[in-house]
Amino acid sequence: MKSMNDLVLHFLQDIYYAEKAGVRGMAKMAKAVENADLKQAILEHRDQSQQHLSRLEQVFETLGKRARGKACAAMNGLLEEADEAAEDGDKGPVLDAALIACAQAVDHYEIARYGALVAWARQSGNDEAAEILQGILDEEKENDSRLNEIAETAANKQAAESGEEDEDDGEGEDEEPEGEEGEDEEQGAKPARGGRRAAASRKPAAKPTRAPAKKPATAAGGRRGSSRGKA
Repeated sequence: MKSMNDLVLHFLQDIYYAEKAGVRGMAKMAKAVENADLKQAILEHRDQSQQHLSRLEQVFETLGKRARGKACAAMNGLLEEADEAAEDGDKGPVLDAALIACAQAVDHYEIARYGALVAWARQSGNDEAAEILQGILDEEKENDSRLNEIAETAANKQAAESGEEDEDDGEGEDEEPEGEEGEDEEQGAKPARGGRRAAASRKPAAKPTRAPAKKPATAAGGRRGSSRGKA
């Protein structure tokens, strides 16, 4: 990139690809959510993104370039996170809250890109492109505000309440079933199965016998020697 026009073109191709990918991603998110207002907001955003593609093509024309996209790793990553959330979560309030966050991440990326493009188009004197891009930027900000309102008024609260119910259901999971503790105590007092037989078959260990005390040894030739002395 050697000029401002090159910079604008580079980011224009990036956002063009991102909008196309977003259309597919939003359709998948809408199938995964449960909240009716959220589903409608996502589907309307998808339809709006299709309109954005047509308006971006007008911006390409102002640059004398053919409309084409350039692979956007950032958008691919954001949509992949949304897919993972939908696959890992169960349909309900918690997943709705997660997908709102994913959809807002997409919005924030697009807002950042459009904000830069507007500034650069104005800097380069392309007022027509700047006006088109500003209109798209305003709509992206409105979408983000709408998702934020749904999150604050419904989805986040419902997700929190759902989490509390799950915690209540999980209470006592680590507790032992009734009676087990007593059985363990009894097992500690009684021999295990086969223990009585094993115990009965065992003879008590014989008490160690004491060796008889040894008589003190007599001096060599003690008694016999004395009898000889009488002779």
